[in-house]
Amino acid sequence: MEIGYKLAAEAFGPAELVRQAVLAEEAGFDFVEISDHYHPWLDNQGHSPFAWTVLGSIAAKTSRIGLATGVTCPTVRYHPAIIAQAAATLALLSEGRFVLGVGSGERLNEHVVGQGFPDSVRIRHEMFREALEIIRLLWSGGYRSYEGKHLRLADARVFDLPEELPLIAVAASGKASTRIAAELGDGLFATEDKPDIVRDYRDAGGSGPRYAEVPMAWAADEHTAARAALDTSRWAVTGWKVMSELPNPVNFDAATTTVREEDILEKFACGTDPARYLEVAQKFVDAGFDRLVMQNAGPDPEGFIDFYQRALDGPMRQLKANGTQR
Repeated sequence: MEIGYKLAAEAFGPAELVRQAVLAEEAGFDFVEISDHYHPWLDNQGHSPFAWTVLGSIAAKTSRIGLATGVTCPTVRYHPAIIAQAAATLALLSEGRFVLGVGSGERLNEHVVGQGFPDSVRIRHEMFREALEIIRLLWSGGYRSYEGKHLRLADARVFDLPEELPLIAVAASGKASTRIAAELGDGLFATEDKPDIVRDYRDAGGSGPRYAEVPMAWAADEHTAARAALDTSRWAVTGWKVMSELPNPVNFDAATTTVREEDILEKFACGTDPARYLEVAQKFVDAGFDRLVMQNAGPDPEGFIDFYQRALDGPMRQLKANGTQR
């Protein structure tokens, strides 16, 4: 079991994200994971810095903690050749601490370059497969070309490659994407505690680490924590089908007007009771995940990190499937 800390790039500016990563390393987290967005989910979150610059700064200011994107889409806003180069560079600068988390993307971020975002999930998956094939091809060294149905590569080479290539964790939510994860990735990434995701991944031949984001909101009392999550993170209860389709923060605002504090309390661990945090995390462990990312939507990240170090680190690492502890 490894425990990560989610850097909420939609909620904080770049310098603050770097500061939180340093605190997370000091608190004993195994890795930090950062979203790679162009827009926040909601306007009132107020931020969305360039994740790769933030990760480079974190690599320079830390020495032990792992780094991961959660997740990057290498098909529209970026060409996969750029991601192959960026990931290789970050792996070198972090001395092997980087994991490339990738997914087929959300309209929220990919439409901004004016090339459109496919309405068909099948086409998105075809593009995603081609992108991963291009990244793998470039990481094999030398000058490479690729002629796909959707993507092309012309006589390109990544000159600076690490001896040990980054692990690729592929985001999945159904059978088609779990097959991509098993066939072209080194690990799995998910945001839902559904056992089917891990089962389908394993059935398709996947055997790598399995990352999942655990929703939580720390504050001095449960109500304050839940209200903070409702204010900035209510989009998280909409499910992946909604999250992948809406184009702008205003659309997410409109789509989540009916979300209630009770809905947040049902999904998130809120407040200061360690048992509730372990209860929510247990669902992900029971579903088969072994890399748990603490995704705090509360108003005080420093308070949450201190709470995690004092009350959660040991018990969280002892969780195992079927509702028991080692």
